[in-house]
Amino acid sequence: MTSATATPAALAAGSTREQILGVARSLIETRSYLGFSFQDVADAVGIRKASLYHHFPTKEALGIAVIRQATQFFKDWDAARMRPPKDALESYFRMYRNTLKAGSGMCPAGALTPGWDCINDELRQAVQELRNTQVLWLTGVLGALAPARQKKGASVASQAAYVFSVCQGALLASRMTGRVEDFDEAIAQLRSSLPG
Repeated sequence: MTSATATPAALAAGSTREQILGVARSLIETRSYLGFSFQDVADAVGIRKASLYHHFPTKEALGIAVIRQATQFFKDWDAARMRPPKDALESYFRMYRNTLKAGSGMCPAGALTPGWDCINDELRQAVQELRNTQVLWLTGVLGALAPARQKKGASVASQAAYVFSVCQGALLASRMTGRVEDFDEAIAQLRSSLPG
């Protein structure tokens, strides 16, 4: 993942569009959607602000592209791994902890919620799609962990939504304190409440 503080050599590795997306994602994860401007992105990528409009006509269009990319990354992450349900769930927790940088970063979708009323419908729908993609995946994993409960589809889906919410909340809490240990403690409590 490209960071907003990446070196020029590191930025040169991808296309300008990829660089813009990487920088925007990093800024969203660390500053929130409302905490950066097109100028911040242009400065980090090393292009003129006007050049951003060639790739993304609005900040909302950039935000939508970042969230859709994150959704695709999640789908690719899932498709790339064949593993037992318990290992899949543990991998999900590690993805939150390590890839989303517990203690120093936020999920890009979660980072958009503070400005929910300030973003347009298409961006909100992209965020909801990322959430729904993860909850659907979690429903399958949790259902496989406790097949007897699968007949109660609503309870498995509710539990999946709960796992997603706890992961998001644990990420937020650890960002507030700057301590990855706070994330780990919340996830340990979550693990103890799950089947299997």
